[in-house]
Amino acid sequence: MLSFYSLLIPHYSSENMAELNLTNPTAEYGKDAIVTLSPREHIRLRPGMYIGKLGDGTQADDGIYVLLKEVVDNSIDEFIMGAGKRIEITIENDKVSVRDYGRGIPLEALSDAVSKMNTGGKYGGDAFKKTVGLNGVGVKAVNMLSSHFLVRSVRQGEARTVTFSQGLELTDRSESGVTEQNGTYVEFIVDREVFGDYAYNMEYVEQMVKNYTYLNLGLSVVLNGQSYTSKNGLLDLVNDNLSNEPLYAPMHISGEDIEIVITHGNGYGEAYYSFVNGQYTPQGGTHQAAFREAIAKTIKEFYHKDYEPADIRTSIIAAISVRVDDPIFESQTKTKLGSKDKEEGVTMRQFVGDFLSTNLDNYLHKHPETAQMLQKKIVENEKERKAISGVQKKAREAAKKVSLNNKKLRDCKIHYTDKSDLADKTMIFITEGNSASGSITSSRDPRTQAVFSLRGKPLNCYGLTKRVVYENEEFNLLQAALNIEEDMDNLRYNKVIIATDADVDGMHIRLLLTSFFLQFFPDIIRLGHLFILQTPLFRVRNKKETHYCYSDEERQAAVKKCGAQAEITRFKGLGEISAQEFKEFIGEGMRLDKVRLTKDDPIHDLLAFYMGKNTPDRKDFIVGNLRVEEDIIENLKMLN
Repeated sequence: MLSFYSLLIPHYSSENMAELNLTNPTAEYGKDAIVTLSPREHIRLRPGMYIGKLGDGTQADDGIYVLLKEVVDNSIDEFIMGAGKRIEITIENDKVSVRDYGRGIPLEALSDAVSKMNTGGKYGGDAFKKTVGLNGVGVKAVNMLSSHFLVRSVRQGEARTVTFSQGLELTDRSESGVTEQNGTYVEFIVDREVFGDYAYNMEYVEQMVKNYTYLNLGLSVVLNGQSYTSKNGLLDLVNDNLSNEPLYAPMHISGEDIEIVITHGNGYGEAYYSFVNGQYTPQGGTHQAAFREAIAKTIKEFYHKDYEPADIRTSIIAAISVRVDDPIFESQTKTKLGSKDKEEGVTMRQFVGDFLSTNLDNYLHKHPETAQMLQKKIVENEKERKAISGVQKKAREAAKKVSLNNKKLRDCKIHYTDKSDLADKTMIFITEGNSASGSITSSRDPRTQAVFSLRGKPLNCYGLTKRVVYENEEFNLLQAALNIEEDMDNLRYNKVIIATDADVDGMHIRLLLTSFFLQFFPDIIRLGHLFILQTPLFRVRNKKETHYCYSDEERQAAVKKCGAQAEITRFKGLGEISAQEFKEFIGEGMRLDKVRLTKDDPIHDLLAFYMGKNTPDRKDFIVGNLRVEEDIIENLKMLN
């Protein structure tokens, strides 16, 4: 089953940006125009520099989860250094608490450690090695972005507790003769003045907790009373995330400062889970690039065959975890590793490559049945690639010819691959027909929002090979627009948004497009890039106010506010919504449903039932589950 969650995305319209870009040459520019902010003021004014984005809790990378992670990371660092095997996390409404049983923060430095920037124990020395926390920023950001923040440290019967609000110290209390175990307790409530309305999705928190246990064998993390541990590390992670049986038992290999798991499935794409010092790096980095390269090189050498790397890696499901001295991440949120060296004198490429060339090669020699099944998969991938090479070449040439003037694509100026502060805000709307695409095009932000127009219902590609991606002009042009033919690293938009009418035809198109991505580009979904645009069903207004309603419940509530004489408009399709109104729906208040995959999703069975050639069974299912007519009949009976 596909699951959907709402999303809010910051947006500026082209008109807004025109105003922002205006300069006033007559404005006075003197000494008074230069402003120096304190660290606290800067964090609260520009939180995105420290936690990525704010969000409302509907996405796994929203700021509230980053703040939780920053606190837990410090506890993990204690475990890595051999201090404390248990971490307790409690989330009750808005209040979050984290208790570890490590060494405890030195009492005399407790207040400074959580409030003064560039203060910490990880700038050198032997107290911390190969840890997650690096810059002395994370927990300070939590403090300054919280309306309530409390930290308590216990060391050998002595304790100190300090409380803050928005980074400003309120109380400081010391105690002697306490009987508590050593360790640190942190409690905070994220500041709604900064974040607005938010709510924790415990599913995301649970996955975060599981990731910690996968990477730290022997660690027990208790979340709201539920204990999580892992016996097999990354092997547990891969097995827990497999939606179908792999082609062969996952290869699980560990060494000093490195652990890998490799298997193959039956689909397309490449699925990687990568970690650095216990930190999940969803955007990969130098360690993942080295891993991909080393897999292809080692396997080619093992079989003594010059296989194409793409044939080796297609359908791969793999995980890698490395420990690195003083890792350099590309941002404070630590989602991508930038370090070229594993340690002084050893490059990441060399470290990962040497490990696989020895250990993966040994594994395949010791497990000939696995080696045989792996080679069979590679040969199958090779045959399919060669079978479509002719049509692929023609399709690429056709795509190049229209790339400069693709009538289906109205591109934006900034792309996900660009080094821009707005790269994460890039998105493409896949629309149904010219009228809908015209409304979105007229109201979009041309810097970050692109539009791709379908001419109607796309082809049902269930059960077809990837050849259809190249033979079908529409699919080929969509693939070219997204730039994902060769590698997901080239994806041009962070969010791929299906924008259709909220009617039967619109739902069908959503299903057809989702099936397309599931079959041929599952990484689009797996990496969290695919969304469904929600559009309002009703507009309710009077002379004073206007409400856009996404459900009948919202319509009824709006009618109560506006009165019985309110004007109610039913939107039948996107083309009926004016460009001016559309700004409301793809701007700050945009509602998106995220398409997600979980281990429990029987993808093959779902696609086979809903998209297969079992029309009679599907018809019986639909008829058997219709309830609207029955409800109407029952209501009429009651009236009579």
